[in-house]
Order: sequence, then structure tokens, then C-alpha cells
Amino acid sequence: MSDNSDSKIATADALTLLLHNQHALAAAIEEVTKWLSENGASSVGANAFAAMETLDRNAQDITEAIMRLRQS
Repeated sequence: MSDNSDSKIATADALTLLLHNQHALAAAIEEVTKWLSENGASSVGANAFAAMETLDRNAQDITEAIMRLRQS
């Protein structure tokens, strides 16, 4: 295996771990958002929901990057 291939594997592995962290953060924000919305802080809940949307969009891009690295 070439050094370049090893580097791509290591990069994909690191991105995968970051993606798992991103999913965990999204789940935590979702729980906080639900609690905020249920307890009268709907504007804060809306901001948290917007943050979750950003996490989701970025997670999709990270997933695509991981797949490209693993296929190359």
C-alpha cells in the first residue's frame, strides 16, 4: 500500500470519527431544542433548529468526502 493510500485511509477514518461526533451533537441539540420549545423558549428553539440544519447539511458533505476518499 502506498503512502498516499495510507494517508487517504487515515483521513477517511478521521473524518468518519468527526462525522460520528457531528451526529452526536445534532442529537443533543435536538433534545435541547425540543425542551426549549416545550418550555416557552420558541425563539431560542428556532435558533437551535437552524443549527441542526447546518449540522445536517455539513454531515452530508462530510459523508460524500469520506466516500470519495475511500473509493480513490
